[in-house]
Amino acid sequence: MSALITYVNALFLVFTIVILVRIVLSFFPIVPMRRSTQAISEFIVDSTDWYLRIFRRFIPPLGMFDLSPIVALIVLAILQQLVTNLLNGF
Repeated sequence: MSALITYVNALFLVFTIVILVRIVLSFFPIVPMRRSTQAISEFIVDSTDWYLRIFRRFIPPLGMFDLSPIVALIVLAILQQLVTNLLNGF
């Protein structure tokens, strides 16, 4: 069971890192990129957009600032704790 908990925590960590990379990329202007860089950027956007879109429905942007990724990271951390505690219970 410990291996499963480690695996689940690793998945949450990877998704958290991808969201953080998406936040950092949002600070830079979109410029023409090489095909490989553009593919990585599109992968990051596509893999996080479905999750962030949930929070963007409820949290409007404050001017230029989008606070939904911060709330999404907090909810993700709470979900990680819940899933880990649930797995520890088995």
